Amino acid sequence: GAFLPPSSFYSIPLVEASDSGSSGSCLPPSSPDSGSSSSSRLSSSSNPTDSTMAAPQWFQKEISITAPSRGCHLITSDINKAIKDDLSKIKIGLANLFIMHTSASLTVNENADPDVRRDMEVALNKIVPAEWNRDGTFRHTMEGDDDMPGHMKSSLMGASLTIPIRNGRLALGTWQGVYLNEHRNQGGWGGGHTRHIVITLQGTS
Repeated sequence: GAFLPPSSFYSIPLVEASDSGSSGSCLPPSSPDSGSSSSSRLSSSSNPTDSTMAAPQWFQKEISITAPSRGCHLITSDINKAIKDDLSKIKIGLANLFIMHTSASLTVNENADPDVRRDMEVALNKIVPAEWNRDGTFRHTMEGDDDMPGHMKSSLMGASLTIPIRNGRLALGTWQGVYLNEHRNQGGWGGGHTRHIVITLQGTS
């Protein structure tokens, strides 16, 4: 399961040919003037045990972010601030972000115009309307009109993200940012909007 950089790829030697003359052999016949028998072994360009490979590095951190309100919030700077020291040690790798909640989510989208985040919230409310809590569509209604719709939105948007790491930075596009999507008005049982995110970094230097 280790991450192998391209420079670590190697050739696997072919199996020695059988003297039985089987047509299934993948070795070419010996050249008439080579003096070698048909059982000669093809040489490989390298050996797995000879490959020099940097050991992958792993880092993990849990952070807490409090959304100011229900809706979609840009948190790229919060993520970068939390992982900057460990991130700088990785030249190529992956960052996984996982939110530990069932009524909030993560996604990557437009980082410039705040209207995009407003429109995302409006669209989600139309996709999963709060009215479903009152018209018999949902049975899990004991925690309020925003609860079961929040669970649905969390599954639709997703609980985790995987972002490439390149030269010590998250390899996001120019207009891409990480969103924390808060789907509840009050948080679970009125407990506010503090959300916990586990960030796992893996890669080589």
